[in-house]
Amino acid sequence: MRTTVKFSAAAAATAALALGLSACGTASDPGSTSDGATADTSKPLVVAASPTPHADILNFVAKNLAEKDGLKLEVKEFTDYVLPNTATQSGEVGANFFQHKPYLDDFNKKKGTDIVPVVNVELEPLGLYSKKVKDLGDLKAGQTVAIPNDTTNEGRALKLLADNGVITLKDGAGTDANLSSIKDAKGLKFKELEAATLPRALNDVDAAIINGNYAIEAKLKPAEDSLALEKAKDNPYSNFLAVKRGNEKDPRVQKLAKLLNSPEVKKYINDTYDGSVVPAFGAVK
Repeated sequence: MRTTVKFSAAAAATAALALGLSACGTASDPGSTSDGATADTSKPLVVAASPTPHADILNFVAKNLAEKDGLKLEVKEFTDYVLPNTATQSGEVGANFFQHKPYLDDFNKKKGTDIVPVVNVELEPLGLYSKKVKDLGDLKAGQTVAIPNDTTNEGRALKLLADNGVITLKDGAGTDANLSSIKDAKGLKFKELEAATLPRALNDVDAAIINGNYAIEAKLKPAEDSLALEKAKDNPYSNFLAVKRGNEKDPRVQKLAKLLNSPEVKKYINDTYDGSVVPAFGAVK
C-alpha cells in the first residue's frame, strides 16, 4: 500500500496547535500508541518526509519492499523543517525522515519535544569545490574559501576542512564550530555566505564548501567534482528515521527501519543519486 500526501510550508502554522494537543490527550494518530510495542499493526505507518531524497526513498520502499514484508506505509511530504517533528510529537504521524542529529537535538531543546532517532539511512555530503584549483594541495596561503554562514553548516564545513588537513581546529571544537574555533588557518581567508548562494560564489573565490542539494542544483557531481567530500561512516549529519520516544518498538517502525537499511535501498540510493546522496546505514551516534 502506498499513499503520498504533500503539505506546504504554510501548514506549519498548525504546528503549535498540534503540539499542544499532544499534551492534552491522545491525538488522532493512525495506529500509534504511547507504547509502540502494542501499536495496531493493521493500520498504515504514516511517515512525514521532505520530498527529495527522503520521500523518494520511502516511496521506493512502499512500492517495492513494504508489501512483501507485511508493512502498510503512507508517506506525507512536507516542505518545511518544523511540522514533521511537531506532527510526530502530536501523533499525527508515526515517524519522520528528514533530519540529522544536530538539528534534532536543537529542536528538542527549543520546542520541548521528545523525538528520538531510530536508524541512519543516508547522507547528503557536504563537499569542497573549486573552479580554480584541481587538488587540495593547490590551496595556498592568501586564497579565499567560502563557507556556509549558518550555525549547523559552518561547523560542518570547518570539520570537513580540518579532517582533510586544510586547517586545524582548536581542541574541543564541535558541531557548532565557527571561525573563532580555527587554531591554524594556514594562511587561508574565509568568506561566510548563505548556503544557497555558494555555488554562484565559485567564480569569485578560490574554493567553496557546498551542501549536497545545492551542488546538485548547480549541476555539480559530488563524487566526481569535489576536492573533498564528507564520509558517511559515523557522520553526525546522517539523516535518519525518527519517532516519538516510546514508539521505537512499534513493529511497523522496526520493519521500516530494517527495509531502509536493506541492500535494495542501498542500491537505489547509489543508482539514483550518483554520489550526491550516499547510504549511511548504522546506529545513530
